Amino acid sequence: MKIKALRKAILLACSSTLVSTMSYSALAEENNTEEVKKDVEKIAVVGTRSAPRSIADSPVPIDIIGGDDLEKHGSSDMLELLVSQVPSFNVRQQPISDAATLIRPVNLRGLSSDSTLVLVNGKRRHRASVIAFQGGGVNDGAQGPDISVIPSIALKQVEVLRDGAAAQYGSDAIAGVMNFVLKDSAEGGSITVKYGEYFEGDGDTTTIEGNIGLPFTDDGFANLSFALKNADATSRSVQRPDAGGLADAGNTYINDPAQVWGNPEIEDDLSVFGNVGLDLGNDKEFYMFGNYSERDATGGFYYRNPHNRSNVYSNDDGETLLIGDIGQANGGPRTCAVVPANVPNVLDTQAYKDMVADPNCFSMNMIFPGGYTPQFAGNIVDTSLTMGVEGEISGGWLDEVYFDVSGSVGRNAADFYLYNSLNPSLGLDTPVDFDTGKYIQLEKTFNFDLVKSLEVGLDDPLNLAGGVEFREESFEIVSGEEASWKAGPYADQGFNIGSHGFKGFGPESQGTNTRRNWAAYVDAEAYLTEDLLLGAALRYEDYNTFGDTANYKLTLQYAISDDWQVRGSTSTGFRAPTVGQANVVNTATSLVGGELIQSFLAPPTDPLSAFYGGKELTPEESTSYALGTVYEYDDFFLTVDYYNIEVTDRIAQSSQITVREEDYAELRSLGVQNPELISAVTYFANDFDTTTQGVDIVANYSADLLNGATKFALAYNWNETTVDAFNPATTSDGKVKRLEEGMPQHRATFTITQNWDDISMFVRANYFGEYFAVHADDDCLDGCWNEIADSSFTFDAEVSYFINESFKAAVGANNIFDQEAQKLPTASYGVLGAKYYESGPYDYNGGFYYVKLSYMF
Repeated sequence: MKIKALRKAILLACSSTLVSTMSYSALAEENNTEEVKKDVEKIAVVGTRSAPRSIADSPVPIDIIGGDDLEKHGSSDMLELLVSQVPSFNVRQQPISDAATLIRPVNLRGLSSDSTLVLVNGKRRHRASVIAFQGGGVNDGAQGPDISVIPSIALKQVEVLRDGAAAQYGSDAIAGVMNFVLKDSAEGGSITVKYGEYFEGDGDTTTIEGNIGLPFTDDGFANLSFALKNADATSRSVQRPDAGGLADAGNTYINDPAQVWGNPEIEDDLSVFGNVGLDLGNDKEFYMFGNYSERDATGGFYYRNPHNRSNVYSNDDGETLLIGDIGQANGGPRTCAVVPANVPNVLDTQAYKDMVADPNCFSMNMIFPGGYTPQFAGNIVDTSLTMGVEGEISGGWLDEVYFDVSGSVGRNAADFYLYNSLNPSLGLDTPVDFDTGKYIQLEKTFNFDLVKSLEVGLDDPLNLAGGVEFREESFEIVSGEEASWKAGPYADQGFNIGSHGFKGFGPESQGTNTRRNWAAYVDAEAYLTEDLLLGAALRYEDYNTFGDTANYKLTLQYAISDDWQVRGSTSTGFRAPTVGQANVVNTATSLVGGELIQSFLAPPTDPLSAFYGGKELTPEESTSYALGTVYEYDDFFLTVDYYNIEVTDRIAQSSQITVREEDYAELRSLGVQNPELISAVTYFANDFDTTTQGVDIVANYSADLLNGATKFALAYNWNETTVDAFNPATTSDGKVKRLEEGMPQHRATFTITQNWDDISMFVRANYFGEYFAVHADDDCLDGCWNEIADSSFTFDAEVSYFINESFKAAVGANNIFDQEAQKLPTASYGVLGAKYYESGPYDYNGGFYYVKLSYMF
């Protein structure tokens, strides 16, 4: 279909530089359908086995990762698949990180996950409802899309634009753009069953994936895909010395280990994607795509020691137990005696036994005598639908103008639960399991794009594109069950309010906040000579909350010879604060200075935040520069690109700010309830500026070796971030160090792929440079656990055998030599109960082997 071929050109020409390399002169020529198809097809197949990964004649760096390349990994998680293919793309495990455990944040070129714009079939993907409150430094407070729901089997390819693109797309494209292109075949399909587990014998993972292409009448297609995954939890725990000491002293209620530190359990992770296209005739096509995804995840929290956990078991660091007095709660005098807790086992003391015998007195030891470790769980439901029509206008003053009009809606809902915990302020009447509430992110987008080729006397026609966009984004908080947030009758006696570990959202937090914006853009590109391509884009956006912004982009590409080209770009950009960042509330356990405390995150304009410096959020602003070169000769391909990104007024979650005792009275007068039970407050702020620079190198070479086809692929990234300015009242020196050194500055992959008639294989080496290793959200520098972690190599390998034309079997492993992650010092075990630093750039679980069987039809 002619219109199917044109679709790729229109989508990507109208609003991105992903395929700005394409010559649109063919679009202006009548009766030249075959040339159009040839050009578009060249764009569509770039990055497959028959072509390089990166588009050679683009003025900006792009990686094209084919569907076959995505299969070269043991994991079925899209995040892990991309890490192995794009060195400037990073993601880490989130073992005990509240909501970040459920939806892991990512990084591209050293910037936060919400600084990378994510598209599906060229259309903006909605962001997740989960905000990464413990995002590993650079991602603290990030709210990006959940790309883990996209199954690899649904993809034709992934296009990664490594250049700022806010002038084309608007907010979020500071670091770059990732476009996930869905399969569009009208026939054939495949089913794959995969099983794997870690070398340690845990984390058993079973994945079933399927794809089928069907005709949609005689002039269309319906391509459907699904993935179903279940994964057991892992444990890289050590028994905490305090828990072990209690067990040795005779406390028989202690588990070994007392807490589990590892990957969460994933149950019934189902994702369904559909992609539909229909030729309407007259060079017009209808398209529709969307998804339904749902999963349940359950992870662990930190252990609560039954002698000294503050506001639960003790309020004086374990000298005495925190005893609830029922008479005092009812207005009478306090009569309960003191129970010393600074003993080997308080359960064996006479003072404790006398307290239990007194019906007027209680402690939380009577519910959890061995302490407790809460479990944090979530149900994530993600849905989206995009519909549109595109084609060529015939006749009138818009003759031969190509248009694309579309509407999208995306929704992500996260329902949170807390198990094996309690609301201490309710006393012995507390439940131990809680529904703590829900976050809902809803986005609606409307686009109208036009593109036209104009003869203006240049070497090739001038390609002119323009369009408008309207978006509405809302963030909703749904309150949890009453017991999860209620201040019970014993709050005044020092007992913690709400479900401990993750307080439920109360009625005062419930509600929906909405923001709308509209945008207009124009994009022009032309070959001034046969060898010189220039491009320019300008975009204006207006938000109903903080005002408007205008951004530009200029690109250049010059062919020095048939084999060698240079390219460059400069642009401005912005990232609007998300509605969630401006309005979210959350209470969680944070690691500060080696101690676990209850930390409250409030909106920046909340009375508590405002008292400690919070202000209304404004957009981040950026300026980007890039310069690179491309060399291509026969079967050898090389790109080298330097980038420099300056970001001012960056938005992130502040460091924990201590709520001081001398401020309690004033805070109460401002309406803050029970400030004495809030150890620290955090909020989102525009409080630092950064400069990120780096170099990307991509090289490929193909040859016929060993009686087969061989391909060598090298990808390298050097990335350095410098914090130019920050507010020391809200951003600590430790957080600055995490921003600057928390990820490896050097990252590389080298892959050798070998194909014979019936057997194929690959071996991949992954290099991770030194980085500043810390744990959880701790930003302490002195007297706590951190160090410069060593550089490391990991190796992956896979061998596939084509049994016949329909069946293929494969066996492989990630981290095949079981490279160990950076270990924590033993002094940390008493607080963390973990073996490894959480901030490592590769999986701390160690080696993972897998087998898979595929059926193609």
